[in-house]
Amino acid sequence: MKRLSILIADDEKEIADLISILLEKEGYHVITASDGQEALDVTETQNVDLLILDIMMPKMDGYEVIRHIRERHNMPVIFLSAKTSDFDKVHGLVIGADDYMTKPFIPMELVARVNAQLRRFTKLNQPKTDHKTNLEFGGLVISPDQRTVNLYGENIELTPKEFDILHLLASHPKKVYSVENIFQHVWDQAYFESGNTVMVHIRTLRKKLEKDTRKNTWIKTVWGVGYAFNG
Repeated sequence: MKRLSILIADDEKEIADLISILLEKEGYHVITASDGQEALDVTETQNVDLLILDIMMPKMDGYEVIRHIRERHNMPVIFLSAKTSDFDKVHGLVIGADDYMTKPFIPMELVARVNAQLRRFTKLNQPKTDHKTNLEFGGLVISPDQRTVNLYGENIELTPKEFDILHLLASHPKKVYSVENIFQHVWDQAYFESGNTVMVHIRTLRKKLEKDTRKNTWIKTVWGVGYAFNG
């Protein structure tokens, strides 16, 4: 079976070397880059299955790197950064990261998140042997096969995680999912106090669905419990 390749983009050599050792022990092929431009060049010339990306790097920062990558690639991206504010985490997730970890970090937690991201990404990209039924609610149509969302004839562009959250909730209308439930279902990994991650994705998902001026409460907050689809 082909070894999956992971690119580590970090200008701190000690950190890149530590992560490389951990991931190579897991059986991954590891590539390293010491600046943003080199990381971008690697994604264009080599097969990369997952990217671990620092934000503050020479030549091109991580934000700019992920903007370029999301124009052409769909591999999972995990930000690993010393920037710890909620604003930085929210911004990283909004522009396309699948996960965000701060430095200093617990090495085995990073490995667990890498494994979970790749497991989920591989599962989603397996050839489909059956066709799933579209979910339709008035003017909202969710297609699991094409992974598309259409609202009154207009395609709504969602990130992979936003689509997964919407599909999870819409598959069970009125059922209330806690933040922990959503994280475990969508990220397919143990809950690492990542409530902000879920809430950021819910917030951006709601904004995109607010284009429906007739009904802008598709996702309902159940205070103190979680979220439910209001279809």
